[in-house]
Amino acid sequence: MLMKKTFSAASALAGVAALFVVSSAPSMAQGVMQDWYKACSKQGEADVCFTASSIVSGTGQPLTEIRLFEVKGPKNQKRISILVPTGRFIPAGVKLKVDGGKDLVVPYFFCNGPFCNAEADFNDTLINAMKKGTALTVTSVNFRGVENPIEIPLKGFTQAFTGPGMREEDLRKEDEKLQRAIGEQAGAIEQRMRAEQEKARQAD
Repeated sequence: MLMKKTFSAASALAGVAALFVVSSAPSMAQGVMQDWYKACSKQGEADVCFTASSIVSGTGQPLTEIRLFEVKGPKNQKRISILVPTGRFIPAGVKLKVDGGKDLVVPYFFCNGPFCNAEADFNDTLINAMKKGTALTVTSVNFRGVENPIEIPLKGFTQAFTGPGMREEDLRKEDEKLQRAIGEQAGAIEQRMRAEQEKARQAD
């Protein structure tokens, strides 16, 4: 019950909608990364913090979001939550790998509407690897049996994870920054499409 309330409150604090669509994962060049950030709040007798990042497509569609929750209080907990698009092959779970390390399989917890959520407890082994690593690869398997790897750079992770946590106002600014980046990339894609259409028209 504590974790359910915690996750709900933390999601509200983050101010980032978990809206996913069924799609194959594009390469990093087609996505926009939200920088690693940390947010904290007080939930009853517990102090709740989560460190997170996400990859969003150039058209604004969330592709992958990862959150590392830490709950300190009557019951201490450390739990990782990964959101991926729906239409996944559930038995495969979600695989995490830091650089060339071993895969860590995180089982799915539930699927709801446009996204699926995988959850598991985590320990210092994963955190230490992420602090030393350069990229975290999140791989899910779609309903056709095709792996969809998404690479999340780990630059800034250590600073965020060990930092004090952001205020709600700062989180809003971070979300606005992400939306601007998405808008800029979407604009660039539209310009390229128009240029290609004009080139094709002139060729006719």
